[in-house]
Amino acid sequence: MRTVHISKITEAVECLCIEANINLNKDIREALENGAKTEESDTGQSILQSLIKNADIASEERLAICQDTGMVVVFVELGQEVQIIGGSLEEAINQGVRQGYKKGYLRKSVVKDPLRRSNTNDNTPAVIHYNIIEGESLTLHVAPKGFGSENMSVLKMLKPSDGVEGVKKVVIDAVNQAGANPCPPIIVGVGIGGSMEKAALLAKKALMRPIDESNPDPYYKALEEELLEAINKLGIGPAGLGGRNTALGVNIDIYPTHIAGLPVAVNIGCHVTRHKSITL
Repeated sequence: MRTVHISKITEAVECLCIEANINLNKDIREALENGAKTEESDTGQSILQSLIKNADIASEERLAICQDTGMVVVFVELGQEVQIIGGSLEEAINQGVRQGYKKGYLRKSVVKDPLRRSNTNDNTPAVIHYNIIEGESLTLHVAPKGFGSENMSVLKMLKPSDGVEGVKKVVIDAVNQAGANPCPPIIVGVGIGGSMEKAALLAKKALMRPIDESNPDPYYKALEEELLEAINKLGIGPAGLGGRNTALGVNIDIYPTHIAGLPVAVNIGCHVTRHKSITL
């Protein structure tokens, strides 16, 4: 049995909140650079160059890469041979968020109640998902999620007879209807299967897979590529001003489902789609 003190968790979450909001992930940076080389629209090319420059300034000046520093989503992979000591795991995570958003001078965007909307003033609570795994490791994935893109997400409960064509339509329609709102070029997370809430969780987790890593199943790898091509033919383009770079990647995650159902969720991430991870 391995022990982990909550102070280590708080420290890690604090750091991840700051780094995720300041430093653009390498795979996304490379996709923006490649997009700037292939973009046929002069306006779109200029926008992509501006996004790259913005990322450079954020990293150099240690400033938030986007004014919407998001609601923090945390995926916890907790080994069943790990004992958390010193207090509550959940409170340790939220304390890390408090400290990270204060020390990083990050905007606090969370309200206490969805209808009586007073700000919590520290960007807590985080949305926390727990997954118990074998072994003695503890991995934290921190993903600050802006709501310009989150608000464009879609959940559909299809019939099995809708099949793959129905899934394609849900994804393409979601992107088309989102238009410029999620700050394209976007990353599209797609969850297929499970139940209603499982599909949504799959879509959110799919956004954390590097966009230069395809689904390991050749069938879904081909579907990711087909959807990306179709999305980029929509012509929405960078910032919604036209062009071929509407999306940088499409990531699909799947799960077994009921014989009577075909849940599909689309979680859209903006051009920064922030996430950082650490194993303690």
